[in-house]
Amino acid sequence: MTHSPATDGAASLRVSSARGRWTLLATVLGSSAVLLGSTVTNVALPHIGDDFGADLAVLQWTVNAYMLTLAGLILLGGSLGDRFGRRRIFVVGIVWFAAASLLCGLAPDATTLIAARALQGVGGALLTPGSLAIIEASFHPDDRPRAIGLWSGFGGIGAALGPFLGGWLVDGPGWRWTFLLSIVPALLCVPVALRHVPESVGTPPDAIFAAGAEVRRRLGFDVPGAVLGALALALATYALTEARHGGLVAVIAAVGGVVAGATFLAVERRSVDPMIPPAIFSSRQFSAVNLITLCVYAGTGGFFFLTALQLQIVVGYSALAAGAAMLPNTLLMLLFSSGSGVLAQRLGPRIPLTIGPLVCGAGMLMMLRVGPGASYLTDVLPALLVMGAGMVVMVAPLTVTLLSSVSASNAGLASGINNAAARAAGLVAVAALPLLVGMGPDAYRSDAAFDTSFSRAMPLCAGLVAIGASIAFGMLQRTAAASHRPHGRTHSWLMEPPLVSRFAHHQTID
Repeated sequence: MTHSPATDGAASLRVSSARGRWTLLATVLGSSAVLLGSTVTNVALPHIGDDFGADLAVLQWTVNAYMLTLAGLILLGGSLGDRFGRRRIFVVGIVWFAAASLLCGLAPDATTLIAARALQGVGGALLTPGSLAIIEASFHPDDRPRAIGLWSGFGGIGAALGPFLGGWLVDGPGWRWTFLLSIVPALLCVPVALRHVPESVGTPPDAIFAAGAEVRRRLGFDVPGAVLGALALALATYALTEARHGGLVAVIAAVGGVVAGATFLAVERRSVDPMIPPAIFSSRQFSAVNLITLCVYAGTGGFFFLTALQLQIVVGYSALAAGAAMLPNTLLMLLFSSGSGVLAQRLGPRIPLTIGPLVCGAGMLMMLRVGPGASYLTDVLPALLVMGAGMVVMVAPLTVTLLSSVSASNAGLASGINNAAARAAGLVAVAALPLLVGMGPDAYRSDAAFDTSFSRAMPLCAGLVAIGASIAFGMLQRTAAASHRPHGRTHSWLMEPPLVSRFAHHQTID
């Protein structure tokens, strides 16, 4: 086994070749498994609660346990792949994700389901960064844009079909099959990846230790930072979720979350290889984009979580109908995100990142009309179309602006930080919104109680995205800047910004 020079010349696969197509298939299957795990769960939540006789906190943890480990460990997962082999960590992540999905589907009680969802997130954190990194490391530079575009486009189709398939399964064989569904692409992916995907690393392990602190710092292999970051998120989420019950445990969790967060910041400042180098936030535009991300993805995360429940509990939709109702958002992203990214490069970031969140907020306020007996064509669809239009205007420009705020060598790191921030924002929103609107433990069992809470929550979600718009207007530059943007021109993930590979130079292992 030999290491070739770290140049783009090592990336030689062509999309038209058999091995290139197999490699692309493996990355699409891996991404699809994670997308299914992310998108099908919301429509299954009422049925999970009914089967287990659980309260609202269990539904929150069913979503948040997954997002918690995924957000907390995704940067570490990317670093593991760069150090020990992207294919190796990608395959480990796929197998881990499939095993956790099986455990979710077989869970005998709510506690086991929540634990399995946390394990699912660990698997997702291992395989998600590697999916795009494999493409960038393996394909010839001339074919890389096409390969990434195909990967993104097929991923968009998976994102669109996820809620629809999930709803069909919930209404048919049952909610457990929404988790078992994720196993199918995972099982197909493993043999394809092992047989056809070339191995690649950012820097060989022996060279890492020989090069010393500078290389380790660039790789950001920071286990203490990852553990402390995940712990801070976990304690904060627990405190918010359990605060409605009060008690000493929730208070201790809140204090522990603050202490863990402060310790995380101290460790990152002093570490020779920080997962999140504090110096990267010296860019005003980078800091602004991440503040905007926290606001808008908190608002949209809360919106999608509650809307899937509102459509089933209050409007009376089946799980299939609720999943199908959300398709317009994904289709708009799939069709028009490329154009909005190009427009942002021409106009500059301030206009789209001010207008986009405000349009999203308008769609959220339009959802106040969606109550008992609401019409899909006159009430639900217009609100979701406006919401989707806002996402189109906002998401791709957010990525373009992020990547223009840092050097090309830091583009992958910046993207990973922004992706983790978006997931963490959604995690906190799902934990905090029910508490802020006075949603009781059994609110999802009463259409009247849930509708009242939903009507209080939508203005809060709209307020969050409006704060993001105000930050964009006040802190972002008016003119366009050169950007280091990914080659893919399509984006249709609603719940997080796209993740960019961390390195432009790779080493392949024969």
